[in-house]
Amino acid sequence: MTARTVPDRPTFVTDSERDVWQRLARQLPDDCVLLTNQRISDEHKDHEADLIALMPGSGVVTIEVKGSHVWHDGESWLINRGGTTAAIDPVNQAMLADHALRRYLSADPRRPGRRLRFSHHVVLPYTDVKADFSLPECPRWQISGRADLPDVGERIWDTTSLHAADAAIPDAHDVATIEAILCGRNLPDRDVRALAGDRRRLSDHLTEEQATLLSVTRLIPRVEVRGGAGSGKTVMAVRQARDLASGRYGKAERIAVLCYSYGLAAHLRKSLLTGPRKKQPAFVGTFEDLGRSWGIEAAGRDDSDFWERRLPEEMAEAALGLTDGKKFDAVIVDEAQDFAENWWTPILRALRDEEAGGLYVYSDEQQRVFPRYGRPPVRLVPLVLDHNLRNTRQIARCFEPLAPTGLSARGGEGPEVEFIPAAGDDAIGSADDAVEALFADGWQAGDIALLTTGRRHPVQKERQDELGARDYWETLDEDDVFYGHVLGFKGLERRVVVLCVNESSVSERAAERLYVGMSRATDLLVVVGDPRLIASAGGAEVAERLGIGV
Repeated sequence: MTARTVPDRPTFVTDSERDVWQRLARQLPDDCVLLTNQRISDEHKDHEADLIALMPGSGVVTIEVKGSHVWHDGESWLINRGGTTAAIDPVNQAMLADHALRRYLSADPRRPGRRLRFSHHVVLPYTDVKADFSLPECPRWQISGRADLPDVGERIWDTTSLHAADAAIPDAHDVATIEAILCGRNLPDRDVRALAGDRRRLSDHLTEEQATLLSVTRLIPRVEVRGGAGSGKTVMAVRQARDLASGRYGKAERIAVLCYSYGLAAHLRKSLLTGPRKKQPAFVGTFEDLGRSWGIEAAGRDDSDFWERRLPEEMAEAALGLTDGKKFDAVIVDEAQDFAENWWTPILRALRDEEAGGLYVYSDEQQRVFPRYGRPPVRLVPLVLDHNLRNTRQIARCFEPLAPTGLSARGGEGPEVEFIPAAGDDAIGSADDAVEALFADGWQAGDIALLTTGRRHPVQKERQDELGARDYWETLDEDDVFYGHVLGFKGLERRVVVLCVNESSVSERAAERLYVGMSRATDLLVVVGDPRLIASAGGAEVAERLGIGV
C-alpha cells in the first residue's frame, strides 16, 4: 500500500516529521491522500497542520507531529528547546487546526453535500506513551508515541473509522473534492509576459550598474567598448550620448551618434531624440544619413562601389568644408564592426578637434556579418564587457560557443530554447506555425520577431516594398509581429525571436548570422531550420545545445 502525497516531495523542518510521513504513506491504503505542511488562515489566527490524511472509507484526520522529546508534568505539555524548557500544547494545536480545516471546507461552495467524519491526532515519535495514558482532552486512541509508530497508519485510520461515528464516512469523490478545495481555486495563472517583465527589470538593473563604468571613462576621450551580444553595449552608448549632450560631467557637448543599420538607427533616434532639445545629441542616424545631412545623396545598397569608395570619399571631402558649428565635440559609433576602413576618415574630420576630440566605439567582432574589416586609424583605450545581461541563461548558453570567450550569463532563468527541424522551403512555413503557437502560450504580437538568415520573409518584402526600407524599420516598436533579417537586427531585441535559418547552403559568414539571430531574444528563442545546415554553420557544440542530433 502507498498513499498519494501532496506535494510529491515535501520538505520538513525535522526528521521526525519526515519519518511519520513516510510511515503513513507506506501504511495507508492506495486511495488515501496525505497532505503535508498545510496552512489554514481564518479570522482568528494562522494554523498549520503538519499532516492531513484524507481517507476514503474512514475520514479526515489532522495530525500534529512533535519533533523532539516531550513530556507532561501533570499540568501542561513541555519540550526542551535549545536547553530551555518551554510549555506547549500539541493536543490543542491539532484540535484548532482540525476545526479551522472544517470551517474552511464548509465555506467553500464545492464542499461535500453531507457532514463527514473529521478528527485530529497527535504523534510523538520520541516520547513513550503508556498504554493506560489518559487526559480528559486526549483519549489514548487520539495520541501515538514511539512504540506506536510501526502501526501509526492503522491508528490514524481508526481515529475516524472507529471513534468518529457521528457523521458520514467519506468516499473517493469526497476526498477528491476536499483535495481540490485545499489546492485553492481561481489562482493567478503563470503569465509569460509578467515573467518577461521581471527578467527585464533585472536586466535593466544590471545594465545600470554596468553603465557606471562610463564615469571612469569621462576623462578618456577615445575608448573602444568591446562586448558580446547582450552585454549592454547599445544601452551604454545611449547613456553616454545623453550624459555628454546634457553636460552631466561638465560642459554640454555637440554629439553625433552613428550606426550602420536602419533598424538600430530608428531605435537610437527614439531613445535619444526626446526631452529638451538642448540636451539631445546634434545628430543620430546611419553613416549614410550623416552624408545626406551634408548634401550627399546615397545610392542603392546594392552599389558596393558607392558604399565602399565613393560615399566615404565624398563625405571626407565634405567634412573639410564643415564650419565649426556643424562639427562635433564627440562621435559615438554603435556596432562599429560594420564600418569600412575608409568610413573613419570623414568621421574624424567631422570632429572639432581631430586630434583629441571624443571618439567612443562600441563593437563585437563576432557580429561582423559584412566583409568589412575597418578599424579607426587612431589609438583607442579598450574596455571589455564580459557579462551577458539581456538574454536568459538558457538562450545565452546556446549561443555561447559563438560568442567572445569568457562571456558570463547573468540574465536570469527562462524557458528552454526550442528547436524545430525544417529543411529548405519548409522553413518559413514552419516558422510561421511557430509564431501562431506562441499566441496560445500567452505571448502577444508585439513581443515577437521572426528573423530570417537567408531570403527575406514574404511579409517583410511586401511591407518594405510598400513603405521603403528605411520607413519599414521605423515600425519596429508597433504592437505587431516584426519580420526582419538578422543583418538589420543587430543591436535590437524582442522578448521572443523565431529564428528561421532558411539558407540553402552554408554561407561565408553563416556562423556570425547564426550568432546575431540567436542573441536577439531576451526571453524565448525558437530556432527553425535544417539540422545539418545549422550544425555545419554553428558547430557541434551549438548543435548539441540546441538538441540537434546529426
